[in-house]
Amino acid sequence: MTLSDVGDADRFVDLAGLLESCEVDGFHADFLSWGHYQPEYWRNYWHTHSFHEVCLAYSGEGRFNNGSVQYDVLPGSVFLARPGDVHEIESSRTAPLGIAFWGFTFRPVDSGARRPDGDRHAPSARPDASGWSSGLTRPDGPVMAARTGSLPSLITALATEAAAPVSGYSTVLSGLGAALVLETARAFALDEDLAVEPVRRDRGLLVVEAMQRHLRDNLSRPITVRDVAAVVHLSERHAERVFTQQTGASIMSTLRRLRLELAAQLLLDHSLSVTAVARACGYSDVRPFSTAFKRHYGRTPGDHRRTGGTEFL
Repeated sequence: MTLSDVGDADRFVDLAGLLESCEVDGFHADFLSWGHYQPEYWRNYWHTHSFHEVCLAYSGEGRFNNGSVQYDVLPGSVFLARPGDVHEIESSRTAPLGIAFWGFTFRPVDSGARRPDGDRHAPSARPDASGWSSGLTRPDGPVMAARTGSLPSLITALATEAAAPVSGYSTVLSGLGAALVLETARAFALDEDLAVEPVRRDRGLLVVEAMQRHLRDNLSRPITVRDVAAVVHLSERHAERVFTQQTGASIMSTLRRLRLELAAQLLLDHSLSVTAVARACGYSDVRPFSTAFKRHYGRTPGDHRRTGGTEFL
């Protein structure tokens, strides 16, 4: 997504009335303004807001004055006026400035439930002051962004959705709006506030879960180790080794166990014949099914059905 795409998203202002608020990671945002300044000379004189106002320059040049500090604005510049900041923006006359802007409130969610008598339960803990949200909550943070991230893409996606809303638009806009707030905060957060140690699940466990899921989804079908290994793009030997290391059992023994566990449940449905149960569990004939069932549970399918799945001494 390029900055010129942002300039083409002239329906960005049409988000008014379509996306009014969102919640993201413990914070609530009310969107108060959207829009564009086209690339022509303009100036908005010294003023302040009670909300956060963010601008993304997509063409031309200009200046952003925030308090006593002046910043040069070029294509790709993202700049922020926090609540109470006295600021002004002026376009260059020779290279007119084009910007997209959005304004929103930003406050912690109060999740305390109101009692019938008007009192509240204790609210949840206030979101941590560090992390991505510090880009908006830190009063002394930067007002010119060091990173734009996915802001151009999000603006364009929001404008595209607003241009021709279809069923489900409110969910899409809410998700994109939450991403816009989060990416805006990231743009102005300090590097040390964004640093995290990603929590990653063990890849071997994820691979085994995918193989187990394939087994459960295909219990009525013929399955080989080759089929299961192909699902996770491993050789048969590697897939079998990983599966056994994680579960302590082989792929095919696990398949037999899952089939027989399903059979034990289906046998309690008296509308199904034993033959139908056998076929639903991947057995083409009742005889090998009955043999396997008795070996696993110590009783025949018929005995299991007659006792309602229980066993009495």
